[in-house]
Amino acid sequence: MSAKAAGRDQKAVIVDFIAKWGVLLTIAALLIVFSVSMPFFRTISNMITIIRAVCIVTIVAIGMTFALTVNGIDLSVGSAATMSNTVCMTFFIWFSMGTTVSGTLLAILLTLFISLFIAAINGFLIVKLKIFDMLATLATMFMFEGVAMTYAGGGAINERMVRPDGTTATGTVPALLRVFGREPWIIIIMLLLVFMAFLFLTFTKHGRYMYAVGSNIEAARLSGINVQKYRVMAYVFSALLASIGGILVGARVGNAQINSGAPYLMGAVAAAHIGISVAGIGRPNAFGTLAGAFLIGVLENGLIMASVPYYTVNIFKGLILAVALALNSIRKK
Repeated sequence: MSAKAAGRDQKAVIVDFIAKWGVLLTIAALLIVFSVSMPFFRTISNMITIIRAVCIVTIVAIGMTFALTVNGIDLSVGSAATMSNTVCMTFFIWFSMGTTVSGTLLAILLTLFISLFIAAINGFLIVKLKIFDMLATLATMFMFEGVAMTYAGGGAINERMVRPDGTTATGTVPALLRVFGREPWIIIIMLLLVFMAFLFLTFTKHGRYMYAVGSNIEAARLSGINVQKYRVMAYVFSALLASIGGILVGARVGNAQINSGAPYLMGAVAAAHIGISVAGIGRPNAFGTLAGAFLIGVLENGLIMASVPYYTVNIFKGLILAVALALNSIRKK
């Protein structure tokens, strides 16, 4: 073998290694750099803060992962989280459904049920009308955001607020819900959903069919797979997980703010795409998405602790996403 050919092979090995393990190596490097430069960063309390901070974005990103498995994308997850956050909080604060355990559970179930309408609209536009998924969910992103703001009267939902009709809200956010927004429960919920998504995508025929649809939709159709069913299923899971994320936002802060779910869109897109390259799996997967979300969480926490202006953090998030997409593209070639 010539020296030139050997050099090319060595370069290919290095590129493949970086594509497989770059995310985990980056997380390790960030942890070391931040820990050395800022001793408080490596404390247990700060590690818990990082994990708690990535819980909701991970849950929303797992929904995005399902959309990616069928070679789609769901840009409406942030608005779906906002709508669920708003609706759930009004059930408790406007309609006093949190006075009993059964009422609390009913409000949560009704919120999740409403998210199915979001999935139905997305599925209809994408599968039936054959609108490109990015454009369809971009349109519904604005729709759901507008519906949530209109329903809330253009403002936040807080305890003892003055409702749009002029009356004072008498309901409160139930203590049971607030528990789910604190550690360890919010962390347990996140890990449970990640594990369930992993099991579904890896060990069930439905998960394999979704991967088949995403890999080659025409081949999947010719092999007898109901392509439309699994594409709709992906957007159902995406909406449900975004809705759970929105409910947990309310559980954490005890209210619903305008566009409360919007910040999770970029993080979800980045985490899900970053996760494709983890360990060289080369396809959307639950544990890769978790690693991607943790990478973003560590970076964001470290930059904030280093007194980097908060408005510059998105620059680094966008850069990480661009690098992840580039590595996936290089590895495919």
